[in-house]
Amino acid sequence: MLTENKNLLQTVAQSLTAGERDARAAIREVIARAGEIILGKDAQIRMAIACILARGHLLIEDVPGVGKTTLSHVIASLLGLKYQRIQFTSDLLPADIVGVSIFDRESSTFQFHPGPIFSQVILADEINRASPKAQSALLEAMEEHQVTADGNTMSLPEPFFVIATQNPSHQIGTFPLPESQLDRFLMRISLGYPDQSAERALLKGEDRREMVARVQPAMSVAQLVALQKEATEIHVSDALIDYVQALVLHTRDSSHFEMGLSPRAGLALLRAAQAWAMLAGRKLVLPEDVQAVAPAVVGHRLRAISHKGGAAKSIDPAQDLLQSVPIP
Repeated sequence: MLTENKNLLQTVAQSLTAGERDARAAIREVIARAGEIILGKDAQIRMAIACILARGHLLIEDVPGVGKTTLSHVIASLLGLKYQRIQFTSDLLPADIVGVSIFDRESSTFQFHPGPIFSQVILADEINRASPKAQSALLEAMEEHQVTADGNTMSLPEPFFVIATQNPSHQIGTFPLPESQLDRFLMRISLGYPDQSAERALLKGEDRREMVARVQPAMSVAQLVALQKEATEIHVSDALIDYVQALVLHTRDSSHFEMGLSPRAGLALLRAAQAWAMLAGRKLVLPEDVQAVAPAVVGHRLRAISHKGGAAKSIDPAQDLLQSVPIP
């Protein structure tokens, strides 16, 4: 485990300004209020918030009915961001996402009508039920925060996030996301079924739809942008970078994985660890932060090599990686 001495911690630790304190209090309120609606999923809520603070896109994969869409809507509302939901279906076209040019008789020109992609938070609901052609409409938007239509490039609002939900790939009517699309998502999380106490509270409590309809922003866009900037300034030691590099290199050299992690994945792991450390109230990234976010960051990027008889490796690829690489 990394040894961080007291002098380094004192050097890195800085007194927070009033604005930083207010922003941190606001993000804690976002997490607390989201937990009042999405019961028993505090860890997943914190992971989703960390993903947004790291300026990444989030993929939520799980069976229908566990609250994927509700979580997305609640987070967007609490952060005070403009929100659009796109229901992905098999007949969805790229123009339904990006927009379309319509001929205007009066001006004798084509006028571009922006699609729902021109929003700060996009919920791509059941993204793997759309065809690969429709899925690809998000690639440029997610990577470059812009879209190109009719030869013109248009910037998207800032901040810009995509929160996509998808059903398990074995369910009927799904199109698996290609690796290039999966790599655009900083994190992939699953909600899972609630525990018994949370489900009982859910059954006896108020309708979640009514609760979501009443959600008011808990922070401003300016505060969110300030927190995103603060996350990038969380100190990362050389030894911590050595650990991240060791993890990435192991995936490329190991015979357990079909393909190693890309440089983009290494950057994603580091950014996510910085955001996780900030949520913990620290100014320094620890190996525990990397290990906490690693399953969500690398789990959808790694694929275990099949063994004899076609049986896939049973251990989770992310856990295999963390167990195989010691902390310097």
